[in-house]
Amino acid sequence: MEPDIAQTIRAQLAQALADTANLKGESSLKTPVVRAISREAFVQVRQDDKARIFELCEVLLSSRSWEERTIAFDWAYRCRKSYEEADFARLESWLREYVADWGGCDDFCTHAFGHLIYHCPALFTQVMPWTASPKRWLRRASAVILIYGLRRGRFLAEAFQIADALLTDADDMVQKGYGWMLKEASKHAPLQVFDYVMAHKQTMPRTALRYAIEKLEPSLRQQAMRRDG
Repeated sequence: MEPDIAQTIRAQLAQALADTANLKGESSLKTPVVRAISREAFVQVRQDDKARIFELCEVLLSSRSWEERTIAFDWAYRCRKSYEEADFARLESWLREYVADWGGCDDFCTHAFGHLIYHCPALFTQVMPWTASPKRWLRRASAVILIYGLRRGRFLAEAFQIADALLTDADDMVQKGYGWMLKEASKHAPLQVFDYVMAHKQTMPRTALRYAIEKLEPSLRQQAMRRDG
């Protein structure tokens, strides 16, 4: 990254943090503040091609601060109109290397990476292996990455495939991830999600089940919560 851009971003983040500490006594920035800085800084690079912007994203990601990670993922999303299938390898490398918490996983997968999968659905076959990863954030990502498409009425069958693969995962962050995925699916296909839950509720962890049924009609939720029904 050109030194002036890097310095500008870091100086703005530092100044915003100082202002927050002075005015509100808080020791961390709020996400909307970081996104505002991201939006302003992107003006300096928006004429660059995707490859160059991706390089800048990687410099930001290499700092491993959540603020610069947020900016990198925001910039990647701003390039989404030029995405192509070949970008999968690079975005997957970011997921593996730089995502180490649920916030980064969900931000990246429900925006930039989710958009790529939505527009290149054949890439789903490369997502499925994540369900068997020893890394919790890859397993969570396998579910969360479908949310972008589920919100647009796509990927119902794929969501059930992911749920099947993650059904008895012992990690609560993974359970919440695939439960959230099913909840998003239920907004377009409530009865199909209800039927899926009813067919699997004896083995589905309670955490995942509660997330999955959150948007269903009360009578369906009550039935799903009964272990004997």
